[in-house]
Amino acid sequence: MHIFGKILGFFFGFLFGGPVGALFGLFIGHQFDKARRLRQAGFNSNFGSGPSQTERQEEFFKAAFAVMGHVAKAKGQVTREEIQLASTMMDRMNLHGEQRRAAQNAFREGKESDFPLETVLERVRISSGGRFDLMQFFLELQISAAFADGDLHPSERNVLHKVARGLGFSSEQLEQRLRMQEAAFRFQQGGFGGQTGGGHSHQSGSSWQQASTADQLSDAYKLLGVDSSADAKSVKRAYRKLMNEHHPDKLMAKGLPPEMMNVAKEKAQEIQNAYDLIKKAKGF
Repeated sequence: MHIFGKILGFFFGFLFGGPVGALFGLFIGHQFDKARRLRQAGFNSNFGSGPSQTERQEEFFKAAFAVMGHVAKAKGQVTREEIQLASTMMDRMNLHGEQRRAAQNAFREGKESDFPLETVLERVRISSGGRFDLMQFFLELQISAAFADGDLHPSERNVLHKVARGLGFSSEQLEQRLRMQEAAFRFQQGGFGGQTGGGHSHQSGSSWQQASTADQLSDAYKLLGVDSSADAKSVKRAYRKLMNEHHPDKLMAKGLPPEMMNVAKEKAQEIQNAYDLIKKAKGF
């Protein structure tokens, strides 16, 4: 834990200004310790103050995996399953060699008890230039990683709320994205028709298939963030809005790290599949 700055600040503040000076010195020391933590975590101290596009992308990449590690630690001790989920996310990004080591190091930094979450998120906002699409991608990446095992622990939810606030999203916006991600997880796992098994009759298998398709259609609506009673115009509007926000090429142009392009493509395809299913069901 970094307390060196606080100790020095308190001592010299008290020495020259008494109790009031000690409090002021403690505050200055706290700011010094926060900056020192960031430097040791590998975050550029010039982050957000004029770095190149490549530097911004590198910092976005490091911050994403560091926050991912922080969310994983929310339940207490990081388990083998959480580490495997992080590895799965790295596989989705096709990370190898130095890139994978950088992601692993950032993930480990995020697990530290004194990880400066609020400061890192503030710098993500600055680096992103306030671009909604990029910050939304960052938040959804954290949600996707937390949901990778199909379950969201209450402690993980609490940390995700902190992440959302740090990026400028409201609690309501986060909860909506959690519902959409939960539906997306089931939608990915569902498949059309599923397996009926050799012990089922044709009738029972047909009923199971209808139920499965109905469930997947319900998840498709939730994935797009619309009600099942929505008309064609509303569904199309929601689809176009999501595709515009998640279009991989647009995200890349706005500063998305190239390593994350595959994840962006997967999300766009997921939105497209949900829309195609609804379109077929509604006949438009």
